[in-house]
Amino acid sequence: MWTLPRTRFAHCNGSSSSDEKEIAVNIGGVRLVLCGDILNRYPDSRLAELVNCSTRSFDVISSLCDDYDPGKREFYFDRDPDSFKCIVEVYYFGEIHMKRGICPICFIKEMEFWKIDLSYLDECCKSDLTEKEEELAEIADKVKLILDDLDCDPNVSRTERWQKFLWKLMEKPESSLPARVIAVVSFLFILVSSLVMCLGTIPDLQVEDSEGNRVEHPTLDAIETACIGWFTVEYVLRLASSPNKVRFALSFMNMIDFLAILPFYVVLVLTYLGTAMMELVNVQQAVQALRIMRIARIFKLARHSSGLQTLTYALKRSFKELGLLLMYMGVGIFVFSALGYTMEQSHPETLFRSIPQSFWWAIITMTTVGYGDIYPKTTLGRCNAAISFLCGVIAIALPIHPIINNFVIYYNKQKVLETAAKHELELMELRALELAVGSSSRRSDAPGNAWEGAMRASRSDTYIPLLSGAHRTEREPVKKKKSLT
Repeated sequence: MWTLPRTRFAHCNGSSSSDEKEIAVNIGGVRLVLCGDILNRYPDSRLAELVNCSTRSFDVISSLCDDYDPGKREFYFDRDPDSFKCIVEVYYFGEIHMKRGICPICFIKEMEFWKIDLSYLDECCKSDLTEKEEELAEIADKVKLILDDLDCDPNVSRTERWQKFLWKLMEKPESSLPARVIAVVSFLFILVSSLVMCLGTIPDLQVEDSEGNRVEHPTLDAIETACIGWFTVEYVLRLASSPNKVRFALSFMNMIDFLAILPFYVVLVLTYLGTAMMELVNVQQAVQALRIMRIARIFKLARHSSGLQTLTYALKRSFKELGLLLMYMGVGIFVFSALGYTMEQSHPETLFRSIPQSFWWAIITMTTVGYGDIYPKTTLGRCNAAISFLCGVIAIALPIHPIINNFVIYYNKQKVLETAAKHELELMELRALELAVGSSSRRSDAPGNAWEGAMRASRSDTYIPLLSGAHRTEREPVKKKKSLT
């Protein structure tokens, strides 16, 4: 049993007129007597309507509550009492604060039932609600993607069916065993290609061509060609089977895949056709510059590693912290390089020739690298160096914790979203099974056809709670606990 502070009833002091306007409500088994004058502060709310219609017919009263006892003049509601404790505060304080442990989405449904506007919710609670809605939207997107993969519409053509099958085979490793094998093979090709690129720079593994230039070993060149062939076939198949070609081509990871195979073909064109249009030296320089672009292949690993993807998203969420780090370092580099240049001018063998040249010294000092190519020789210069690397350590350490925290939060969030999506699919399968059993009992169709029809019905947006429940305002009918008579 819980009550409200007595001070709030200062103007409702037990007189006969106030007694007539008092109503007793029972919220999920918790009884409370509320003053009508206070409830009328918000006349559009459900409780205020109950106060003003207490003398009307049972039909009007039953439309506002779940049950009513005329002897006790008590209204019954099959609602959450914990949420009601927070919502009733609006009548006394003019705002609502959601207690910890209450689901924000369920709380919003409670507010809609009691006809309290969302503008009375505290700003801190609104931020929690926004975050929860974003999570639900992400879960709904995951469920939709999984349902799209599972859906087998018999009305689609054979070409579309093969296109969808090829897309899942090349893009969805978790969809089947062959898709998982292709993902593993692609991962191995990426590692082999990166290893060949590194081994090709070792002088002992290089050979001389007819002109005396050092080139890669033919065996390594053949392995490189095989890897490029696999990457090309993989990219073409993924592009051909993509549902949205433009979105596929403009995706960041797909652009990396394209840049990883582009240098090979450009080198071929320059090697066999470029010599007729340019000098051989220019062609060789262009070829060497394009070969450097092969390092983009290592980024292809992000497509097969959830950890790298999580790190990338965490860095995106940490742009503010990274910006502060760059600002701190930029200010420190400018200040300490100028001080170092000024303090070292008195030494005849100074290494600080100018302030821009001192920037390099400030960078390697504040990052605690210290190559030793530039160093102070005066006492004041060494004190300046000591202060600079101490400030550098502090500046680097400050934003590290928020970045790590963002990584952990995003990683845990992805795990929760995956688990929630799996639960949604399990609920939908149960719903499909119930529909299949019901339809098979009412019709004489085959059980398999009934189950397929039920599964297709359950895959519609109507049966996905996360797609419709987050913004649903209508309340489901509640069974009456006892009659109004």
